[in-house]
Amino acid sequence: MSLKARLLRHDQTDAERRLWGHLRNRELGGFKFRRQFTIAPYIVDFACPQARVVVEIDGGQHAINEVRDGKRTRFLEGRGYRVVRYWNNEVLLKTNEVLEAILSELQRPSP
Repeated sequence: MSLKARLLRHDQTDAERRLWGHLRNRELGGFKFRRQFTIAPYIVDFACPQARVVVEIDGGQHAINEVRDGKRTRFLEGRGYRVVRYWNNEVLLKTNEVLEAILSELQRPSP
C-alpha cells in the first residue's frame, strides 16, 4: 500500500467512514471490498476486485473537477472496472438506498 493511500485511510470523510462500516468484512452480499485501493496511477475510495466495481464518494470539489473525474472514470473502465459515484450527502442521508444500489451493481454480470 502506498503512503498516500495509507494517509487517505486515516483521513476519511464521514461519508467514507459510514460506507466502510457497511462494506468491510464482506458485510454487503459477501463481497470483499478494499478501501483506498490503488489502481495505478489512481487511488479509488472503495473497490471490489472480484466484481470489478469501484465506488467513489464525492464531495463538493468533484463538481468542479468533472473533466478530471471523467478521465479517471474512463481509465478505470478501460481496466475493466465499473465505476459508481455517490455524493457525500447521499451516503449520509440515504445509506440504505446507496447500499442497495451498490449491491445491485455487484450482482450485475460483467460485460
